[in-house]
Amino acid sequence: MANIRNFSIIAHIDHGKSTLADRLLEITGTVAKDKLQPQLLDSLALERERGITIKLAPVRLNYTFNSQLYTLNLIDTPGHMDFSYEVSRALAAVEGAILLVDATQGIQAQTLDHGLSALNQNLTLIPVINKVDMLSIFPSPNGERKIDFSHPEIEKCALQLMDTFGFREDEIILASGKTGEGVEEILKAIIEKVPAPKADPSPDKSGSGRVALRALVFDSFFDSYKGVMAQVRIVEGRTPRSGEKIVFLGTGASGQILEVGYFVPQLTVADCLEAGEIGYIATGIKQPDLVRVGDTISTDLNVELLPGYREVKPMVYVGLYPIETGEYFELKEALAKFRLTDPAFSYELEQSAVLGSGFRCGFLGLLHAEVVQERLSEEFNVNLLATTPSVEYQFAGQTINNPADLPQGENIKDLKEPWVKLQIFAPQSYIGPVMDLVQERRGKFINMQHYGIQVELSYEMPLSEMITDFYDKLKSVSSGFASLDWEFLEFREVDAVRVDFLVGGEKVDALSTIVYRPKAESVGRRMVEKLKEILPRQNFTIAIQAAIGGKIIARETISPFRKDVTAKLYGGDRTRKDKLLEKQKKGKKKMKMIGKVEIPQEAFLSILKS
Repeated sequence: MANIRNFSIIAHIDHGKSTLADRLLEITGTVAKDKLQPQLLDSLALERERGITIKLAPVRLNYTFNSQLYTLNLIDTPGHMDFSYEVSRALAAVEGAILLVDATQGIQAQTLDHGLSALNQNLTLIPVINKVDMLSIFPSPNGERKIDFSHPEIEKCALQLMDTFGFREDEIILASGKTGEGVEEILKAIIEKVPAPKADPSPDKSGSGRVALRALVFDSFFDSYKGVMAQVRIVEGRTPRSGEKIVFLGTGASGQILEVGYFVPQLTVADCLEAGEIGYIATGIKQPDLVRVGDTISTDLNVELLPGYREVKPMVYVGLYPIETGEYFELKEALAKFRLTDPAFSYELEQSAVLGSGFRCGFLGLLHAEVVQERLSEEFNVNLLATTPSVEYQFAGQTINNPADLPQGENIKDLKEPWVKLQIFAPQSYIGPVMDLVQERRGKFINMQHYGIQVELSYEMPLSEMITDFYDKLKSVSSGFASLDWEFLEFREVDAVRVDFLVGGEKVDALSTIVYRPKAESVGRRMVEKLKEILPRQNFTIAIQAAIGGKIIARETISPFRKDVTAKLYGGDRTRKDKLLEKQKKGKKKMKMIGKVEIPQEAFLSILKS
């Protein structure tokens, strides 16, 4: 264990984590240079398409330093706030972390959040100012390219790191993940500063004197042949031989070791995994619900559970339904397998009068919801229809995450909504537009703190005002420079109403939403206008209405197609034309009585993005 180092890379989104991981893979020779591709650890197609890291990714590096071979276990992490739970699980499996800061942007919201989380877990932090190759560096008198702390951008970032985290200037490393500059120095710092793993041996109670296996499950995925593949950090003991029994102490599930190994980054089989190592165990368990992230794998039922992780609480809820009702069971199986790879995702059965059987799914944020839907479609080949996103409310001592469960009417009392604490980092020149945006969303100003040309604004705001387009609007008003972090505070009373939508006289429960009362009419009007644009015309008139209880607050009408029934007339009395028009009128009236409006998926997607 003395030559093992376990560490993560943490930073704000787009600060260069995955690019730095590429250079570490290249310099340590883990991946041949001709096989290396940009963002190699971002293995999901969606990660490459969006250019962001979604999943944590472990990999084993071997590096020789001072004639000694070291095993470096790296866990690359996401940077977006919706995937913070991935970061927290990675930090629980390591002893140190590289704190990465973009030289052109400085400390951002997630830099601060992840850095403080690492310090709270007593991890060793290695501060790195990245992307120094993007700075305008002037040559020194002898003609060499000179990068040092005298550069104004580097000086600004260094001061932020020293003021915020208490680092000394000589601890900060200047590097470029793109060119490889400074990466050798980072590897040296990891070996010298990050402590080797420590095990607290506790022999099993069987009297054999062996150290019992205790392994922390920090992630997992499903394999059709080998069952659940648990990604683990071995805390004590070593994995037994292939074929031996293992137990999950939290769920009580049992399996057997089919295979163990580690990531380079592809799966590589090993004879065993020992204390301090990070790798995977093929459990042979074919029921995904039996394995949970944070559980402890052991060979002895008498050993103590590892602390695991805090239970994550979903903040945004969306109904997911199969487009074809016959695909319900395929969707149910896909959700069970998907939850293995994303423990922050939750789901439960839900029934809709219009959409049939589906699932009420919980997410950490709207980006998380969008990513999960895309991954379900691409990886599991299920066609989904998503309803309007909502947050969790408290009403009459009950928890409500589906707006259709709230009573109708204008006089809803004792309704409480979730409030969050916002931390917004932005350049000082954008303070005005950012403050205006937050105040429009019912935000309450708490504090303002300056970090050089950057300013941190602290607010309290209802979560319902943040889950739709707030992040996009924030980026827009700040020209893309603002960053955001948030945490749940408490439930507070709100004067809100349930707004229902009727199409052709039938209520569409999947579109029901809970709205702050002063905004109810404008929200209802905007949604019926959107539906009018999306819904296809029929041969009869369609009324689209927004209602609070029995009161209609907005209405739009989709005019019908009309056939020119008088086109064949070439003369004669006026009554001939009137008879044909009257006959058409009666036919349309009958069609309206028996006609049924089918709402396409685009209607729900348009509401989702409105």
